[in-house]
Amino acid sequence: MYTYILTPALLTAMLFEFQVPVFQLSALRQQQETNMFFARKYPRFISASLACAALISVSAPALSAAADVAAALSHPDRPSADVADDASRKPAQVLSFAGLETGMSVFEMEAGGGYYTEILARAVGPNGSVVMQNPPSFDDFIGDAPQVRTANGRLPNIRISRTNFDQLEAADNSIDLVTWILGPHELGFVANGVSLGDASETFNEIARILKPGGLLLAVDHIAPAGSGIEAGGTLHRVAESVVTELATAAGLTFYRSSDLHKNPADPLTIGVFDPSIQGNTSKFVVLYRK
Repeated sequence: MYTYILTPALLTAMLFEFQVPVFQLSALRQQQETNMFFARKYPRFISASLACAALISVSAPALSAAADVAAALSHPDRPSADVADDASRKPAQVLSFAGLETGMSVFEMEAGGGYYTEILARAVGPNGSVVMQNPPSFDDFIGDAPQVRTANGRLPNIRISRTNFDQLEAADNSIDLVTWILGPHELGFVANGVSLGDASETFNEIARILKPGGLLLAVDHIAPAGSGIEAGGTLHRVAESVVTELATAAGLTFYRSSDLHKNPADPLTIGVFDPSIQGNTSKFVVLYRK
């Protein structure tokens, strides 16, 4: 718990001198631009605030470091099949864009066999955690891959979760980052005759488990403009606008996007498993913030 005298100068000191993570001070985020203005125009206020701060007991965690994704990718115990996918999946660039930090709690939706799970688990370190979620109806597709990947305590900071997308197993306001990579289109797909979850309720669940200031990373195959969620059941694609509409309705806000997975040669109108485009589809990469 934090107790402060909320002067602009002291807020500046908190954000910079004490290195309090911004996502943990969400109530102060709206004043950040004001603090920066005061820091630039009235630098003497910073010295004054630090002098005052010496008289105030402040308990603040150190700012987390950027996750060492490169070390996770080069780990000697990493499966060779995963390494072979790195060139096309670009995990270093994707997770750098997402702002992954050590110590983060990550909820990975539709983790599949765990390609990203292993990278995330090693990158957030022993003080971080990863939930590896898949719907029960995916069992026929992924088999025992999650269990094999985590067997014998190999990745001890991973917890396996088997629920539909609209029933996420995490406490309210407990997650720093939700990742959903190549998955939102599944809301328009029925696996083995079973729905994977209601679309609106799924995004309500994402918003529920995210901490204030927490982020959702959404990556998926791009569907033609104007298509709805049903494109997920036919082309295994979804329009970015559909995801943004669902996220916004759940209370999340668009934060930023990247073109690192865009491919202008993708016609967008053929299924992602078509040999002419498989592995090279154009994908949106978007962050939303609670």
